[in-house]
Formats: sequence, structure tokens, C-alpha cells
Amino acid sequence: MITIKVCVGSSCYLKGASEVIQCLEQLIDCHGVKHDVVLKGSFCMDRCTDEGVTLKICDHHHQEVAPETVSELFYSEVLGKRKGSG
Repeated sequence: MITIKVCVGSSCYLKGASEVIQCLEQLIDCHGVKHDVVLKGSFCMDRCTDEGVTLKICDHHHQEVAPETVSELFYSEVLGKRKGSG
């Protein structure tokens, strides 16, 4: 099981957390991995940056994530790990 936590604290929310979540929901649905991926919201992860959203995939934090960049991260960190574990 792969867990993705997206920061929804005020700073990340203003930087597009809801759009990042929508993109992740679409990617999870599109690739049929609903049973393999858990998507959660999380309040501040204490990793605020000037640009983008913070999220955590398993134990790895990713900063400055935007709706335009989340798919690349999903392919490498979620689908890549899922293929490697099977």
C-alpha cells in the first residue's frame, strides 16, 4: 500500500493543494490503483516553501509540487514503486 499525504495547511492550500489533490484523484482513478494507493490530507508538515505544495509519498517529502508537475511525480514515485513491488 502506498500512502500519499498532501498538505492542506493554509500556505499549501493557497498554493494549490486542492488542485494537486484533484489531479492525484484523477491519476489514481485513471490508472486503476484505488486499492493500492491511499490519498490523505494533512495539516502543516513544517516544510513550507515559497512556491508549490508539500506532499509525502510513503516516507519521502516532496516540495514545490504543482498541478502541472504532480503527474510526473505520480508516475515515478507511485506507479514506479507499485511495479517494483510486484
